[in-house]
Amino acid sequence: MSTPEEPSLYFIGTATTLLRCGGFTILTDPNFLHRGQRAYLGKGLTSKRLTEPACTPDELPELDGVVLSHLHGDHWDRVARRSLDRSLPVVTTPAASRTLQSRQGFRRALGLRTWESHTLVRPDGATLEVTALPGQHAPGPLQRVLPPVMGSLLEFRSPAGETLRRVYLSGDTLPFDGIRQIREHIGEVDRAVLHLGGTTLPGGIVVTMDGRMGADVLETVAPRRATPIHVDDYDRFRSPLSAFTAEVERRGWGDRVDYVERGGTISL
Repeated sequence: MSTPEEPSLYFIGTATTLLRCGGFTILTDPNFLHRGQRAYLGKGLTSKRLTEPACTPDELPELDGVVLSHLHGDHWDRVARRSLDRSLPVVTTPAASRTLQSRQGFRRALGLRTWESHTLVRPDGATLEVTALPGQHAPGPLQRVLPPVMGSLLEFRSPAGETLRRVYLSGDTLPFDGIRQIREHIGEVDRAVLHLGGTTLPGGIVVTMDGRMGADVLETVAPRRATPIHVDDYDRFRSPLSAFTAEVERRGWGDRVDYVERGGTISL
């Protein structure tokens, strides 16, 4: 892992990252299941993990908070539930926050509706403002079957109020009108972290971006830099990273994309 002074993203696996900037250390979508274990997706559906996470919860540094896009077993698993400090702030959707507070004992879980914000403050006055952004996990009426999801804008600021980095986390979303609203509302971001994989449910229903969709969202949000994650960790991920790579190269966006291996670190 890089030193806390370097604005960085450390990739643990699936959608789980450590973001470090301005003295903050933030964990996203904690998933620490091991290869061969199954994540519960609801309605009797499960998905088998195909990879190992790059670290365990015991190996994490001290955290300032968690940003959780939605309450699904491959984003918040039983290992995270048992291992994470229940006093941590968890910024997530209203539906997820209710479950985390009432059933799992995470009393500082905070639910944000779309466009709402919450600010974390460090003792030195540095701040992290988290804003909930539009996300849509399934097409049409199937949205009622899957848990609500949010994208997130993370704005890291110094004690003097200087903006250090602006990071967009897509969450498990598909391209839809709300993605266009993101660019219109928040402007340019320094880094977009895109959840890909083309997660496919029975009947061929795709509920996360495949390679083409990821390129569509990249073009729409138009960040300075982008990084794809959430690609090959589970057996329901059906769109390989190569599909995204080929599509962004074809469209002339390849020079804005940085790739990261599990256990690797890139600059924010």
